[in-house]
Parts: sequence; C-alpha cells; structure tokens
Amino acid sequence: MNDHLTNRAESLSQYDVGLRAHFARVYKIMCFGLLITAIVSYATAMTPALFQAVHGTALKWVVMLAPLGIIFFGLNPSNVRRMSNTAVSSVFYLFSGLLGLSMSYIFAVYSGESIAQTFFVTASMFGVMSIWGYTTKRDLSSMGSFLFMGLIGLIIASVVNIFLASTMMAFIISAVGVLVFTLMIAFDTQRIKEMYNANDSASALHKLAVMSALSLYLDIINLFQFLLMFLGNRE
Repeated sequence: MNDHLTNRAESLSQYDVGLRAHFARVYKIMCFGLLITAIVSYATAMTPALFQAVHGTALKWVVMLAPLGIIFFGLNPSNVRRMSNTAVSSVFYLFSGLLGLSMSYIFAVYSGESIAQTFFVTASMFGVMSIWGYTTKRDLSSMGSFLFMGLIGLIIASVVNIFLASTMMAFIISAVGVLVFTLMIAFDTQRIKEMYNANDSASALHKLAVMSALSLYLDIINLFQFLLMFLGNRE
C-alpha cells in the first residue's frame, strides 16, 4: 500500500514538473512572438516609406488579410499535424511579424508613452489572469459559450460601426472586448493545462506549445488593442 502511494506521489510529481516545463515553453514562444511583433511594428512606424507602403497603398490589404490566411490555412490543426516542428514555429513567427506590420499604425495614432503604459497594464492583467487560470480548481469550460458569443458579437458590432462611426458604440465595443479577452486568458490557460499529456511525444508537445502560445498571444494582442482605446493618448 505504501509503495503504491509512493509511486503515485512520484508520478504526480513528475507530471507537475513536466507541466511546468510545458508552460515555460509556451510562455517563451509567446513572448518571442510578441517581441517580433513589437520590433516589426516599431521599425515600420519609424520608416516612412515602409509605413506608407503598408498603410497607404493596396499592399495594406495583403498585410491585413495575410495573418487571417495563416490562422485559417497555415496553422489549422490538420496542417500542423503534418508539419515539422521547425515549420510550425516559423509560421507562427511569420504571423507575428505580419501582425507587427499591420499594428504599426498605433505609433501614428497614440503617443509612445501611452503605448508603453498600456502594454504594462496588459502584461499585468495577463499575469494575474493566467495564474488564476492555472491554479483555480473551478472549471472554466462553462465560460466557453459566453466567450464565443462575445467574440461573434464583437466582430459583428465592429463591422457595423465601420459604417455608423458611433463613438458610444466604439466605447461599448472596447469595454466588451476588454472583458472578453481578460476572461479568455484564464480560459485558455486552463485549457492548455488540460490539453497537456505527459505521454505525448516531444514533437507533439512542441506543436502543442506553439499552438497554445498562439492562443495566448492573440489574447494579449486583442486585450492590448482594446485597452489602448481607453488608456491611449492620441497624438
């Protein structure tokens, strides 16, 4: 009996060590993606000719739609399973760079100080919510339907407001966006924890880490942009 309990304790301990290592990899990949986005975005904003090409010519449609193409076609689960680890990582970092091109507009709209402050707030909120999602015993899967409906509502409302250009509606969209993506961080963190399987191969775990990093990366990027509408000082 004691041997059984000892073996179980050792197994759980090894599982916890593996899970922590998995999350360390996820956060490392996510942070590197965010760093690429920040560098590309800033470099584009500081290069007038490139900024004009990205935002002032037909190229803007390519820059805008390419990340969506990567999400739906390049990094969909069926493709990821067939790709090598290097290819999956490369596609994620390519996505991060392309998103950096499209996000360079924020440096023309908001002051650098407010961008830095908003990112610090975003990072703090991410840390709190991710820790909660990792440690809570509460099952957050029940939030899935609410968050999905919230995302659909945000997309529809944003498209409608392109034509209405309502300041009040923009404020409401931003408030809902902050709420949805704040909760999404905790939801995705718990989901990543549940998806981890210590018995998976090293290759499978690497691909899972990249896809998990992508989920959290998108949560941070969206939360940052919605917070920027509240906290950013327009130039």
